[in-house]
Amino acid sequence: MTGEESLRPQSLMLTFLGDQVLGRDVCVYSGSVIDVFARAGIGEQATRSTLTRMVGRDLLRRQREGRRMYFGLTERSEAVLRDGKRRIWQTGAVNRHWDGTWTLLGFSLPESWQRQRHDLRSQLTWSGFGPLFNGLWIAPGEVDVSALVAELGLSAHVKVFRAHADAGMDIGQMIEETWELSDLAGRYEAFVRRWQPWEEELPHPDDGLVLRLRLQTEWLRIVRRDPRLPVKHLPDDWPAEQAEKTFRAVHDRLSPLARDASERLLDLVPARPQA
Repeated sequence: MTGEESLRPQSLMLTFLGDQVLGRDVCVYSGSVIDVFARAGIGEQATRSTLTRMVGRDLLRRQREGRRMYFGLTERSEAVLRDGKRRIWQTGAVNRHWDGTWTLLGFSLPESWQRQRHDLRSQLTWSGFGPLFNGLWIAPGEVDVSALVAELGLSAHVKVFRAHADAGMDIGQMIEETWELSDLAGRYEAFVRRWQPWEEELPHPDDGLVLRLRLQTEWLRIVRRDPRLPVKHLPDDWPAEQAEKTFRAVHDRLSPLARDASERLLDLVPARPQA
């Protein structure tokens, strides 16, 4: 499949942990992780360095059992993984239940604060906002950005409002002017092209786990970039719904193989309480 090579090892690792460790109170043997990632085309050194970096970032903790090193979740990684799970399985890709509310965020930063401006815009984009005007950004629904703004140290420079559009405003046109819809649509369409064949095909049993990890990682990467704009104001041929159907169908098809493979390939031990 094209495009798979661009998946970062840490993104795949987070999917693996959410798939196999989250909610089970277990730790996984490093050799098991190396084996699974080798099947995904990621070398041992890259896997080991990813594990080490994630320990350093408080996303993993080590647990020694005899001569073997196991890895378990931290509070931070559990929060990240729960958010990803919610984004995939509860929030979804299609916003059918929008109540007409928008979140407006205005900011005014000193001209010399180029780095702070870049960081704020990056975080706002990640949170589903688009630039309505230069210093005024907008997102559908009620979005809580207080923690984001506080972490950047910009609370004194940002104002947040809830709003409804005037009855005469063309919301569809505003959306087209504010967000890069063609880029997002292209991502959904490419996802369908890449994964739809697996609705009919079955991989080799040993590949089921890795394929499902790739599927979930790619899907989460797309939906995290999607501001979840109200579907009634998007083009009639908006491809998110078809892409989500493809994701769920292929996930269901791969799951029995993935479960069997994980039972064969993974060495798990109970997580001990941290000191």
